[in-house]
Amino acid sequence: MGHSGSGFSKTGLDRLREVLARHVESGRIPGLVALVGRGGETHVEAIGTMRHDGGAPMRRDTIFRMASTSKPVAMAAAMVLLDECRLRLDDLVDPWLPELADRRVLKRIDGPLDDTVPARRPITVRDLLTSTFGLGMDMTALGTPIMGAVFEQGLTPDLPEPMPGPDEWMRRLGTLPLMYQPGERWQYQISHDVLSVLVARVTGQSLETFLRERIFDPLGMKDTAFHVPADKIDRLPVLYAPDPQSGEFHVWDEAVGGRWSSPPAFQGSGGGLVSTADDYHAYFRMLLNGGMHGSERILSRPAVELMTTNRLTPEQQAARHAMAVNNVHLSFGQGQHGGWGMGMAVRTYRGDYAPIGQFGWDGGSGTSTYADPDNQLTGILLTQVGMSVPNSALLIHDFWTTLYQAIDD
Repeated sequence: MGHSGSGFSKTGLDRLREVLARHVESGRIPGLVALVGRGGETHVEAIGTMRHDGGAPMRRDTIFRMASTSKPVAMAAAMVLLDECRLRLDDLVDPWLPELADRRVLKRIDGPLDDTVPARRPITVRDLLTSTFGLGMDMTALGTPIMGAVFEQGLTPDLPEPMPGPDEWMRRLGTLPLMYQPGERWQYQISHDVLSVLVARVTGQSLETFLRERIFDPLGMKDTAFHVPADKIDRLPVLYAPDPQSGEFHVWDEAVGGRWSSPPAFQGSGGGLVSTADDYHAYFRMLLNGGMHGSERILSRPAVELMTTNRLTPEQQAARHAMAVNNVHLSFGQGQHGGWGMGMAVRTYRGDYAPIGQFGWDGGSGTSTYADPDNQLTGILLTQVGMSVPNSALLIHDFWTTLYQAIDD
């Protein structure tokens, strides 16, 4: 069970609070909720306000847009289907996703969309689970015809228009060639939303209903969903995307009447969830406990191990590493230290204060959620400042740097 320490030192937790408070007092982060857990000990800080010009205080039960930290949680739906043999890792996806049958693949990543070769093989479930099916948000390929087409077709979240319903979304995706051969290269984002459709088609339920029955309800994740109902909307802060030049707080999404105030056309596991620090803590504790929640099994231990250990080949790992470190100016340093499991990053080398084996992910809305098996540690930091500016990323860095110093052995 890792180390035997009591959890965190009082001095360390005091310093953590000071560092977090400094970011809020700077005026750049209106408010935050931070949760740290180790063994049986949980410590929460709620600092600042729901709006940059004041408003209600942040609370432990404030609901946040989880953005890409949706990925590690929504991935559990697919793992349930693997556990129950309703899907197999090397099943072809064609019977469920006929839109992805008979793929063409670009000859060159920056080539015209009709300059293609046939895919060497069909797409498998494994390709989707490991983000290697051939399409993704490739920040090294911005300005290419294929990335232009992805944006024009409305295939990603965060565009001015929300994504269309699952069947129309799949239809549009099916009009595009792949960027790389199936299984060849790790690429971000799009595979998770394809999985959203796959889970719904296999189960005959909406992704949210299936997640609620199999993951959210058993774990007591009562505030985790794809939208915020009217009776909870006062717990959702404004989401800001500050101006990169002036730093002015532009509202990207209001609470009332905003994107998360009603059910979306597309329940996207790539970035659609809203949740709370305690809900996410329950989920990551379950992963640390090998799939158990109290005496109830949520996922099998092997399923958790598949999710939370590196799945990439050395070649794929090299490409992911190059992408991360060469784009560190875009990511503000987030997500560069290692490999990828299923739905989450996995530390494969020591690049900062966190040890090898730490798993989790960060979100563009200013969220960070990781667990560390070595130290039996979970850390969750939630803000309402999007990563159009480095402010929330810098806060996240300082959170982890300080948290790792607060471990008391």
